[in-house]
Amino acid sequence: MELFITITLLVAGWFLWRYIQDKKSVVPPLPATYPQLLETHVPYYQSLSDEKKPIFEKRVSEFLGKVSIEGVGAEVSDIDKILVASSAIIPIFGFDDWYYPLTNVLLYEDRFNVDYQTTGNDRNILGMVGEGGALQSTMILSKPALYEGFANESSKSNTGIHEFVHLLDKIDGSTDGLPAYLLEKDHIKPWLQLIHRSIRDIKANQSDIDPYGITNEAEFFAVVSEYFFKRPDLLEQKHPELFARLEEIFRQNPLEPGQTVGDAASV
Repeated sequence: MELFITITLLVAGWFLWRYIQDKKSVVPPLPATYPQLLETHVPYYQSLSDEKKPIFEKRVSEFLGKVSIEGVGAEVSDIDKILVASSAIIPIFGFDDWYYPLTNVLLYEDRFNVDYQTTGNDRNILGMVGEGGALQSTMILSKPALYEGFANESSKSNTGIHEFVHLLDKIDGSTDGLPAYLLEKDHIKPWLQLIHRSIRDIKANQSDIDPYGITNEAEFFAVVSEYFFKRPDLLEQKHPELFARLEEIFRQNPLEPGQTVGDAASV
């Protein structure tokens, strides 16, 4: 109980500090061409109502005003910026105020390995969130993987969303698949039990969830979140309990984008 209270106070304090910093900054206007880029390349944005689209645009602008996007062996285009920012905003669109602990996103020209190399063997990493040292507050994304996540609408995968869900998970200090501050207290244990049941189903070849989700609880949370935002229709049909719990966590239903779910719309 004391640990839960401590985590809650730390999270609340961090958001208060970010809120104060945000009030001191001026949100740059979104370039005039960006709404059309969103309409062309981001299905989630396409599905929003005319009233919600300007809100999404504003939050994209806020993100781009705070986070630097740089290319490593790759040029950074306006489309790249739109896709990175959308990956960030989609999971948190159900919250009024949210600020990722992030300052930089590095776009690599291809998959990379544990040494951040894009040539040679064992290049199987599509995205990564820095855990410390020089990469603290930094995210790395494979540019082709970022594009694939938005271009292939029938898939259940989106690398950008996957990595930003890891950041969301990390806010309480631990990337463990348990965003305790986004769940009702009496729903925390059932959520963990649901994760473990779902992982057992994947291992038994009785689930269509990406097998990468069996890696650990954190990866399961990120994988099933991709599924939730990419193919909510299929997730609700095949995994209704997971769908309902993710609705609670993200305060939204992607089948009705822009509609806040639950009592609280801010964190």
